[in-house]
Amino acid sequence: MRPAELDRVTVAEAADRYVELVRARTLTGALSPATAEVYARDVATLVELAGERVVLDDLTGADVDAILLAFARKPDGRSSPGSAREGEWAGQSPSSQARFRRSISALFKHAALAGWVQINPMTVSTVTSRQRGGLRAERRALTREQAQGLVGAARGLQEAPAEPGKRRDQRTGLRDAVIVLLLATVGPRVSELVRANVEDFFTNDGVRYWRIFGKGGRTRDVPLPDDVAQVLQAYLVRGRPEMAGAGGEKALLLSWRGRRLARGDVQAVIDRVQRRVDPDQRRSVTPHGLRHTTATHLLADAVDMDAVRRVLGHSDLSTLGRYRDELPGELEVAMRSHPLLRGRP
Repeated sequence: MRPAELDRVTVAEAADRYVELVRARTLTGALSPATAEVYARDVATLVELAGERVVLDDLTGADVDAILLAFARKPDGRSSPGSAREGEWAGQSPSSQARFRRSISALFKHAALAGWVQINPMTVSTVTSRQRGGLRAERRALTREQAQGLVGAARGLQEAPAEPGKRRDQRTGLRDAVIVLLLATVGPRVSELVRANVEDFFTNDGVRYWRIFGKGGRTRDVPLPDDVAQVLQAYLVRGRPEMAGAGGEKALLLSWRGRRLARGDVQAVIDRVQRRVDPDQRRSVTPHGLRHTTATHLLADAVDMDAVRRVLGHSDLSTLGRYRDELPGELEVAMRSHPLLRGRP
């Protein structure tokens, strides 16, 4: 049974108590000394990433998500210098990521029994462990509030003050805003986004379009929302030239060194913008999760299904079923505005 009263221990205190318990189990043969030290090392990493003075019970599922993803991107000391491409880094292997998740899951399971947490935050974590590819945030749509928080943070990058210590040609605020806004409102595949060139964006009758080169050699022309088109123009005029230098790179999205961004860079951009979102609206999300977000909210707002199909670049309407995620409260809203009961005398 769980204790009647909560013991509000800090993350560091909980880690010390748990590691002491784990090491004691080696004396009975329940764990090998090597396994116990792996647990101890992972728990020490949890303290580093969460903050030693944070109360363990104050950690939410979103906090756990951020910790898991931060660990996944943590440099692996076994990787040789220079092995990662520019803008990326050699993170933890999939097996190390899965092991770390198991280690902290075991700690929180014990914490729930010991009365250190009221609710085990692992039960509401959206980051799952995959057999291949390591840890991933669940690919489900953001709620309207979460999506608006992310979009608002991206739009705010236009007026954000320069980051201290960064040269003018290293500022990426406008580029990061374009990345998040295109993902959240147009829903391209991440491969389509990083493949985009400046010449793929054109204006017709006052409307800005993006010619997206998708799967199977198919192309689609998608009109951009006015707000997104304005941020794109600001980036092309003020942001991109500072990064492009004299290299003549035609890619839309560039690193500050003037090279085309890689797929792995996009998640880092999303995470960086998410840190500017109010914690109450923040939730970890992948680029593909933002594609789900686009589809879900367009369909929830009764946008024609065929129009949504064309925006996403699907050849078959039936494929949309995989991108339409459940939203909290949507059934209640639908029944409150039932079409057969409108205008009832």
